Amino acid sequence: MAQNSSFDVTTGVDLQEVDNAVNQAQKEIAQRYDFKGSKAAIEFKRAENVLALVADDDFRMRALFDVLQSKLIKRNVPVKNLDVGEIKQAGGDTVRREIKLKTALDGDTAKKVAAAIKDAKLKKVQAAIQGDQVRVSSPSRDDLQEAIALLRGKDFGVELKFGNYR
Repeated sequence: MAQNSSFDVTTGVDLQEVDNAVNQAQKEIAQRYDFKGSKAAIEFKRAENVLALVADDDFRMRALFDVLQSKLIKRNVPVKNLDVGEIKQAGGDTVRREIKLKTALDGDTAKKVAAAIKDAKLKKVQAAIQGDQVRVSSPSRDDLQEAIALLRGKDFGVELKFGNYR
């Protein structure tokens, strides 16, 4: 019998790159004229995978988010993996916004990925959900390449990473 080949579908962000992007955004905010004298700040809570933004008003919050987002894009952090929260009023005439980082496939997304592979009816290609990743296996490597192309063509709300290809 032929040996099965496989690969894993995961998602995530490089936390060091996020940290670097936050530091660059903080430097730019300190230099910009429109933020002089304001309470604009970005805090990266690494343990909880959360970015906390604080600004004086909605206008500055949008500008703060734009600066952060541009720095994340420059550092190749997938912006799809950001779960952007609503702007909320906070004490001291400020507004807050929390941005959660998606570091693993949640159950619903993993089910959607597995269902997309099964719905495509590729020959002998099987998808199995294993915790926070999906293992796709097949005797034919060409079929696995087709599965990767299929998944890249669909939008699951997160940036998919394909690894552990054997």
